[in-house]
Amino acid sequence: MTDLFDGNAADAPLAARMRPETLDEFVGQKEITGKGSLLRRLIETDNISSFVFWGPPGCGKSTLAGIIARSTSAAFVSFSAVTGGVPELRKRMESAKDLRRYKACRTILFVDEIHRFNKAQQDALLPFVEDGTVILIGATTENPYFEVNTPLLSRSRVVRFAPLSEDDIEAIVNRALSKSPGLKGFTLEREAMEHIKHIAAGDARAALNRLELCADLAEEDKTIPRALAESAAGEK
Repeated sequence: MTDLFDGNAADAPLAARMRPETLDEFVGQKEITGKGSLLRRLIETDNISSFVFWGPPGCGKSTLAGIIARSTSAAFVSFSAVTGGVPELRKRMESAKDLRRYKACRTILFVDEIHRFNKAQQDALLPFVEDGTVILIGATTENPYFEVNTPLLSRSRVVRFAPLSEDDIEAIVNRALSKSPGLKGFTLEREAMEHIKHIAAGDARAALNRLELCADLAEEDKTIPRALAESAAGEK
């Protein structure tokens, strides 16, 4: 497991602490993860193949990758498309080859913001995806058909994530209110909930960040009214 999915630290943001750990806890994207869907069957049978998750921020791409990390018997490693260079990437690929050769263990490589991979990084990765040394899971907010080279893309399934619905956002906010120790006793008034759902615009992270800020600013009675939800981000 990598730090990307470690939300257990007490000082981690609420959005990180509330990441679901199982498919049953995952909210939204029913077409992708619902009962009987291809991706769900692949995760549940630990038979995942290469995917590119494409969608707007806060819709569950990295969260689903974290669930896969917890569900698979394969080694799971992450690589930064922003800070990692080709030498580091090749070192990770050699480790994956050794695991495959000597322990018959697959490696899943998660690349967040895969659209930031430069041509040299993509070229270095391609042979290892092609021969099955690694199973690639990339996440991107940009159109991968323009940002990822064709040979790499042709060896992956592109999965399109939609913005979360307001019902999804409400479910996520209510889960945080009921399960986060830091929000114990807080009450979110109905109009405040409606405002948070609207202003989040389908982004669960934005909704939880707003909720956490409201809790920090709330009065001693732990009530969060609409006015506080609005003022938390300097709105008038």
